[in-house]
Amino acid sequence: QVQLVESGGGLVQPGGSLRLSCVVSGFIFEASPMNWVRQAPGKGLERVSRISNTGGTITYADSVKGRFTTSRDNAKNTLYLQMNDLKPEDTAVYYCQTNGGTRGQGTQVTVSS
Repeated sequence: QVQLVESGGGLVQPGGSLRLSCVVSGFIFEASPMNWVRQAPGKGLERVSRISNTGGTITYADSVKGRFTTSRDNAKNTLYLQMNDLKPEDTAVYYCQTNGGTRGQGTQVTVSS
Protein backbone atom coordinates (compact mmCIF):
# COMPACT_ATOMS: atom_id res chain seq x y z
CA GLN A 1 0.00 0.00 0.00
CA VAL A 2 1.00 3.62 -0.39
CA GLN A 3 3.05 4.91 2.52
CA LEU A 4 4.62 8.29 3.13
CA VAL A 5 6.69 8.85 6.27
CA GLU A 6 7.82 12.36 7.16
CA SER A 7 10.58 13.17 9.63
CA GLY A 8 12.89 15.99 10.66
CA GLY A 9 10.53 18.35 12.42
CA GLY A 10 11.17 19.91 15.79
CA LEU A 11 11.44 23.09 17.81
CA VAL A 12 13.68 25.79 16.37
CA GLN A 13 14.30 29.45 17.11
CA PRO A 14 13.35 32.16 14.61
CA GLY A 15 16.02 32.39 11.94
CA GLY A 16 16.94 28.74 12.34
CA SER A 17 16.86 25.88 9.86
CA LEU A 18 15.38 22.41 9.57
CA ARG A 19 15.46 19.74 6.89
CA LEU A 20 12.41 17.56 6.47
CA SER A 21 12.46 14.19 4.74
CA CYS A 22 9.68 12.03 3.36
CA VAL A 23 10.32 8.41 2.48
CA VAL A 24 7.69 6.86 0.25
CA SER A 25 6.74 3.35 -0.81
CA GLY A 26 3.92 1.57 -2.58
CA PHE A 27 3.93 3.60 -5.79
CA ILE A 28 6.31 4.62 -8.55
CA PHE A 29 7.93 7.62 -6.91
CA GLU A 30 10.08 8.56 -9.90
CA ALA A 31 6.94 8.99 -12.00
CA SER A 32 5.11 11.09 -9.41
CA PRO A 33 5.03 14.84 -8.92
CA MET A 34 5.04 15.55 -5.19
CA ASN A 35 3.98 18.28 -2.84
CA TRP A 36 4.82 19.60 0.59
CA VAL A 37 1.79 20.99 2.37
CA ARG A 38 1.34 22.35 5.87
CA GLN A 39 -1.42 23.00 8.33
CA ALA A 40 -1.02 25.67 10.97
CA PRO A 41 -3.11 25.55 14.14
CA GLY A 42 -6.70 26.48 13.37
CA LYS A 43 -6.06 26.90 9.65
CA GLY A 44 -6.55 24.89 6.48
CA LEU A 45 -3.98 23.10 4.40
CA GLU A 46 -1.54 25.28 2.50
CA ARG A 47 0.64 23.98 -0.31
CA VAL A 48 4.22 24.95 0.36
CA SER A 49 5.86 23.54 -2.75
CA ARG A 50 5.40 21.26 -5.70
CA ILE A 51 8.11 19.37 -7.53
CA SER A 52 7.85 17.55 -10.84
CA ASN A 53 8.74 13.87 -11.09
CA THR A 54 12.23 14.66 -12.38
CA GLY A 55 12.78 17.61 -10.08
CA GLY A 56 13.18 19.90 -13.06
CA THR A 57 10.21 22.09 -12.20
CA ILE A 58 9.57 23.39 -8.70
CA THR A 59 7.07 25.96 -7.50
CA TYR A 60 6.75 27.59 -4.08
CA ALA A 61 4.14 29.47 -2.13
CA ASP A 62 4.95 33.17 -1.96
CA SER A 63 5.22 32.88 1.82
CA VAL A 64 8.28 30.60 1.59
CA LYS A 65 10.01 31.70 -1.62
CA GLY A 66 13.70 32.32 -1.10
CA ARG A 67 13.72 30.50 2.23
CA PHE A 68 12.59 26.93 1.47
CA THR A 69 14.06 24.51 -1.05
CA THR A 70 12.42 21.30 -2.21
CA SER A 71 14.38 18.45 -3.74
CA ARG A 72 14.05 14.74 -4.34
CA ASP A 73 16.21 11.67 -4.68
CA ASN A 74 14.36 9.22 -6.89
CA ALA A 75 16.93 6.50 -6.22
CA LYS A 76 16.09 6.70 -2.52
CA ASN A 77 12.33 7.29 -2.89
CA THR A 78 12.80 10.38 -0.76
CA LEU A 79 11.49 13.92 -0.87
CA TYR A 80 13.18 16.75 1.02
CA LEU A 81 12.29 20.22 2.27
CA GLN A 82 15.15 22.44 3.40
CA MET A 83 13.75 25.29 5.48
CA ASN A 84 15.96 28.28 6.27
CA ASP A 85 15.30 31.57 8.05
CA LEU A 86 12.30 30.06 9.79
CA LYS A 87 9.64 32.37 11.17
CA PRO A 88 6.99 31.85 13.86
CA GLU A 89 4.33 31.83 11.14
CA ASP A 90 5.98 28.72 9.68
CA THR A 91 4.78 26.78 12.72
CA ALA A 92 2.62 23.94 11.39
CA VAL A 93 2.38 20.24 10.78
CA TYR A 94 4.17 19.51 7.51
CA TYR A 95 3.09 16.72 5.20
CA CYS A 96 4.37 15.30 1.97
CA GLN A 97 1.50 14.64 -0.38
CA THR A 98 0.94 12.94 -3.70
CA ASN A 99 -0.97 14.74 -6.44
CA GLY A 100 -3.83 12.41 -5.62
CA GLY A 101 -3.99 13.80 -2.10
CA THR A 102 -2.46 10.97 -0.11
CA ARG A 103 -0.42 12.28 2.84
CA GLY A 104 1.76 10.87 5.54
CA GLN A 105 1.24 11.34 9.27
CA GLY A 106 3.09 14.65 9.20
CA THR A 107 5.91 16.14 11.22
CA GLN A 108 5.50 19.06 13.62
CA VAL A 109 7.58 22.18 13.08
CA THR A 110 7.50 24.78 15.83
CA VAL A 111 9.32 28.08 15.47
CA SER A 112 9.56 29.91 18.75
CA SER A 113 12.03 31.70 20.95
